[in-house]
Amino acid sequence: MYTLHIANKNYSSWSLRPWVLMRELGIAFEEHLVPFDDAPAWEAYRRISPSGKVPCLVDGDVTVWDSLAITEYLAERHEGVWPADAGARAWARSAAAEMHSGFAELRERCSMSCGLRVRLHDITPALQRDIDRIDALWNHGLARFGGPFLAGQAPTAVDAFYAPVAFRIQTFSLKLSPVSMAWVSQMLAREAMQAWYREALAETFREEAHDADTARYGTVLQDLRVPAQAG
Repeated sequence: MYTLHIANKNYSSWSLRPWVLMRELGIAFEEHLVPFDDAPAWEAYRRISPSGKVPCLVDGDVTVWDSLAITEYLAERHEGVWPADAGARAWARSAAAEMHSGFAELRERCSMSCGLRVRLHDITPALQRDIDRIDALWNHGLARFGGPFLAGQAPTAVDAFYAPVAFRIQTFSLKLSPVSMAWVSQMLAREAMQAWYREALAETFREEAHDADTARYGTVLQDLRVPAQAG
């Protein structure tokens, strides 16, 4: 059985991608969570992953790190990771790669924190460009391939890659078109996403630098997480 090493569910958008993909496709795995903490976590992760980062998938004597590499490794072994149709598959791979390497302003100002509700101080032009691009991309995929998922009738890796954006939209009350917001609502209601969210709210871990960044760009209106662990 695969072992998937991840970090905190409240914060780790990169970990969410393969986790939700494997849950959606019914690919069995054991989860190993290594939380962020106040001390540098790199050494702890370095014992698991060559890059010192998670997510990291272990399959026997094979170790695969980076969410995109994990996705492609799974695609070689399981049906449904990417769409069967060649055109939809090319689009889905392009859109996932764009998420993997782009949207820097969204990542900076709206980092994933599932349990918070935040009012941003402002929407910068760069952030609005990222939001507009995501909106256009989603509308394109939903219209071209017929929905209800981004590349067709079934959830695939491209939906998993944008799953963290669904949580960001919920946290920061970002505004997209009705078509895109319908996809967000659908994703947030998925069993796998609900399970991740419940477990994120139950975490007592806190990553102070991450929380400080969130507070720098907005006002925290609600914290729905259980209280932080003492000390």
